[in-house]
Amino acid sequence: MSGIRPNPRYFVRNPMLRNTIRNCSSKIATAIKSSPRGFAATPTETADAVVVGAAGLAVARELALRGREVLVIESAGTFGTGTSSRNSEVIHAGIYYPAKSLKARFCVRGKELLYKYCCDRGIPHKQLGKLIVATSVAEIPKLENLMRFGIANGVEDLRMMEGSDAMRMEPELQCVKALLSPSTGIVDSHSFMLSLLGEAENCKATLSYNTTVVGGHIEGDRLHLHISESKELANNIVDSPVLPQLILIPRLVINSAGLSAVPLARRFDGISRKVVPSPYYARGCYFTLSKTRTPPFNHLIYPMPEDGGIGVHVTIDLSGLVKFGPDVEWISGPDDISSFLNRERMFMVFRD
Repeated sequence: MSGIRPNPRYFVRNPMLRNTIRNCSSKIATAIKSSPRGFAATPTETADAVVVGAAGLAVARELALRGREVLVIESAGTFGTGTSSRNSEVIHAGIYYPAKSLKARFCVRGKELLYKYCCDRGIPHKQLGKLIVATSVAEIPKLENLMRFGIANGVEDLRMMEGSDAMRMEPELQCVKALLSPSTGIVDSHSFMLSLLGEAENCKATLSYNTTVVGGHIEGDRLHLHISESKELANNIVDSPVLPQLILIPRLVINSAGLSAVPLARRFDGISRKVVPSPYYARGCYFTLSKTRTPPFNHLIYPMPEDGGIGVHVTIDLSGLVKFGPDVEWISGPDDISSFLNRERMFMVFRD
């Protein structure tokens, strides 16, 4: 990956910011409680661009490449421990989304950019292709509809197959018809994140691990971020207010906080709730196929999409491990502390 390696230790390059985050004492908390506005005694720092959550490493890299001074604030002790690593590592083709939607445009274009990025930097990936299968005659119209969606979105290599042809391709498969997507693939997500991080740091981006944005407020025309050490959050009593140890005033804020993105946005005092999307939380589990030396499939295998997801499907990672999942269990949602600290294994669905 171009010889770039990030420094994984906890650090902030700005000495004043580093010392403020690390060395805040109980005197500050006392001053905050007694202050009329709650924040008058809290240390403040300014920043150029702040990315909340290492899930935003690609954004941080792009901003740093464009000359911005970037600070990434991550609540965990390293990157890739939350949302970014809790997925199937599939490079999707862009089939499922409504034509001309942002999801469709970003997925199709993002697939092309991701393959090029991985090829240029030697990041492990593989264009396996996938089969979306109809297991009954009643599902064939839905499959044909998916093909129309994909073509409208610019996925030009889709091919409808008879069940017999698909089963010759995958002898363990049972279906009446299948849609082949040759451009679907898999990627080593941690190698990808490591590359993004290395390039961002090479352009002088800074990461602050074990640091959490617990809220914020609008003052003037700027968003003031409330910062605390993550250990303070872990020790916090449920439903008690989290007192900031630092107020950070950036010119630009990117909220890439994964599961805590919506709860965090709702903690920004002065931002209308109307602009914060409503999340729908689901918990999903993956299951691995063990005691087999040779994967039973050569392609990714997907059923018809279902409400809240694209169905329990078969994925293969770069080591040949076969996984089935995720299932979907709708839940009311995590509490703020759990989501801020990546304690929950679930995902959010935003409905168009």
